[in-house]
Amino acid sequence: MAGGIRHNVSDDELQENHEINVTPFIDVMLVLLIIFMVAAPLATVDINVDLPASTAAPATRPEQPLYLTLKEDHTIAIVNDTVTKETLGAFLDQKTQGDKETRVFLRADRAVDYGALMDLMNTLRDNGYLKIALVGLESAPSVPATPSPTGSAQ
Repeated sequence: MAGGIRHNVSDDELQENHEINVTPFIDVMLVLLIIFMVAAPLATVDINVDLPASTAAPATRPEQPLYLTLKEDHTIAIVNDTVTKETLGAFLDQKTQGDKETRVFLRADRAVDYGALMDLMNTLRDNGYLKIALVGLESAPSVPATPSPTGSAQ
């Protein structure tokens, strides 16, 4: 508490002053403002890099891709032939002429659980086929319904 000195005060009592001194607060705020104004441009990362251009040709699509399909009832089909899990490796070797570098395009029904899909991928890996591409449908992003002027969705 701050006290004021007055000439007409008796009994050596100082009267309490209830005013807040804001000058130190303003000084601190101005110093912080200057610090942030100086430090803000230093916080941004802007590195100019002249990246080289790539001359690599895009990967060619195979003329006859090898589609492996996992149906809803967990049956496996290669192209149009249904195979069992036990004969999958031999059938793939026959279709690819033993080329383990052939990319296998794996399609799975939406209703197939994740465990069955991973089990099929592990079977492919066990048979030496490591290049597996997952196939899905491309869909346009859904447009949210716009509210009508009355407030209900159209």
